[in-house]
Amino acid sequence: MTGFAQTDSTAKQTPDTIKIGGMVIIREKGSQPDKEDNSKRRRLVISSRKNNDKPSNISTNWWIVDLGFSNWVDNTDYASAGAQAFAPGSNEDWFKLRTGKSRNVNLWFFMQRLNIAKHIVNLKYGVGLELNNYHFDDTRVEFSKKPTLVALNPDLLNARKNKLAADYLTVPMMLNFNLTPKRNKGFGFSAGVSAGLLYSARQKTKNDGDVDKTKSDFNLERWKLSYVGELLLGPVKLYGSYAFKNMWEKGLDMTPYTVGFRISSW
Repeated sequence: MTGFAQTDSTAKQTPDTIKIGGMVIIREKGSQPDKEDNSKRRRLVISSRKNNDKPSNISTNWWIVDLGFSNWVDNTDYASAGAQAFAPGSNEDWFKLRTGKSRNVNLWFFMQRLNIAKHIVNLKYGVGLELNNYHFDDTRVEFSKKPTLVALNPDLLNARKNKLAADYLTVPMMLNFNLTPKRNKGFGFSAGVSAGLLYSARQKTKNDGDVDKTKSDFNLERWKLSYVGELLLGPVKLYGSYAFKNMWEKGLDMTPYTVGFRISSW
């Protein structure tokens, strides 16, 4: 009886048979599910995901918005003949700005990022509009045209708004360093230059409910060349610009700059 209690491993094993109606299911004993096939399938899916996650050599970001502040560094020599001819009797207090109200809004139609080295070093470029509003602290400042002159108008002493607007069509070109190339909202920085063409300039005052606009170039330089940069800190993106030189053709010597937050997908 002890001998018959052992299972004969040399004997041919018969398959398990299950009959359901007219269907017969046969499973060989000792057989295993298709683990190898499942493993291959999983490896194939993982491999496919890795290939899809590979960044594109050229990526485009549409409709980027910048919200920040505009200001300038005033290097004008108000004792010079040029400054006094442009703004008779002027001094450095005339052109001081209200920092909190002097705003910069940029609307970039698109920006593209071109891979140069392993998606870490990229060339970044685009095109858009730079809108700068310079609010004067002294609301009496008034620009006239043909010829352009600046004077203090006592009727604007209690004006609610007095600003100079300068808008540019701008093309930036930057070298981008993406420290986390596999993440959309990663970390990195960019630095380069931009070229802007002045397409609109005007002074707008609001006094006692009356709004007055004077459109002219006011002897502003037609082209604005600037150093530009951005800092990418995950979901937070900062930008800044600083012009190469004076924004005026004559009379005044002011170098404009901007700083603020950038709203973009990368």
